[in-house]
Amino acid sequence: MGRFRNAALGASVIAAASLAVQAQGEPGSAPVAVYWMSVQTTSGFGGMGAQHNAAQMMMSGGYNPNAASHTLTLQLGSQRQPSGPPAAEHDPPPGLEVGPMLPLVTPQATPAHEDEGPAPPPQYQQPKGKMLIFWGCGEHAGPNQPLVIDFSTMTTQQGAAQFGRLMQAIQFTAMQPPSPARNTTYGEWPNAKSTVQVPAGGSLIGDHTVRGDYSPDIHFTLGQGQDFMPPFNMTQNTRNPSGSATLGWQPMNQARGYLAGMFGAQGQNEVVMWSSSQVQAIPFGLVEYLTNSEVARLVDAHVLMPPGQTACTIPEEAVRAAGQSGFYMMTAYGGEVNFSYPDRPPPPRPWHVEWTVKVRYRSATSGIVGMNMNEMMGGHGDDSDNTQRQQQQQQQQQQQQQHHGFGDVMRNLGGFVP
Repeated sequence: MGRFRNAALGASVIAAASLAVQAQGEPGSAPVAVYWMSVQTTSGFGGMGAQHNAAQMMMSGGYNPNAASHTLTLQLGSQRQPSGPPAAEHDPPPGLEVGPMLPLVTPQATPAHEDEGPAPPPQYQQPKGKMLIFWGCGEHAGPNQPLVIDFSTMTTQQGAAQFGRLMQAIQFTAMQPPSPARNTTYGEWPNAKSTVQVPAGGSLIGDHTVRGDYSPDIHFTLGQGQDFMPPFNMTQNTRNPSGSATLGWQPMNQARGYLAGMFGAQGQNEVVMWSSSQVQAIPFGLVEYLTNSEVARLVDAHVLMPPGQTACTIPEEAVRAAGQSGFYMMTAYGGEVNFSYPDRPPPPRPWHVEWTVKVRYRSATSGIVGMNMNEMMGGHGDDSDNTQRQQQQQQQQQQQQQHHGFGDVMRNLGGFVP
């Protein structure tokens, strides 16, 4: 299951790498320091934590589909260089329940060993198999579906152009957080020094302070509506008599747009992908976070579902092509909030920025298409029916094997999809 998810996430890097850089600040007014907080709520399979195996937990009856986890990524970039070793920290509000201080550690470059020669070139293998791509919500797939990508032709000029058009079908501006490459000095959390987990009840609401020997002190306050997004509350995940499948969820106040996707695999030579976008797209075509303006534009372009939508039907053709291995993912884009100091003065006075802060939000969930909550809990709704539970366990084992087949196909893509 992990390889299934990692293949999809790795593919998103391809899409993001080819997109334009989002400007920070105005020409001639680059802030001394930039600080980004990436705030994520994860439920479903992702909410269990990376240390657990989803199939094992379901078989043992220990899987809770409503479990959710909170994660933070903190990134500080500055134009300044410290006089000594860089040091910085984030002092969060007590309600976050992670302690009084989170250290922002500067990554150390690993020196190359002089006795090491150049690495041998990777052995090339001709990609094999094909990818069937569906899109749009509805009982049945629209015209000209599925789009079939033959992996064996991707090394040709025509095949590469087809794949490139697909990746660029939904154009957007990628966000560029602080990094060692973009900033004179950089610090981040979590890191090897501190990996404390944010508890499920932790809250971001309150005063935040970021201080260090290479940036000005940063103070900002997060209020109501600027906390972690709630986890997805899936109200429906059923296979319909027609052969389609319906995903339903309760709306989120912070959500500005939704995206649903499904992956599946038939054996080791066929990958099936579906996206809720009404525009021809693949589920890993969008990155994890989007600006407020990009979310609004993509909703208007019918790439993202609007915040008021609460259900989407996966077409029968896509569900059938994915077989029993359909694995869905839902993303709610929560937009962002921004702070700066000093405040922007009225024009035409110049604006010299000391620091800017960006807090960006998302919520995500995942599961197996058509598996209801009782089944996902391992059959706890009827412990006396051992036969039914054994059948569920066998089905889950088969699905896990099919997901590994998906990973095998994706690896055959070589450098196209890592």
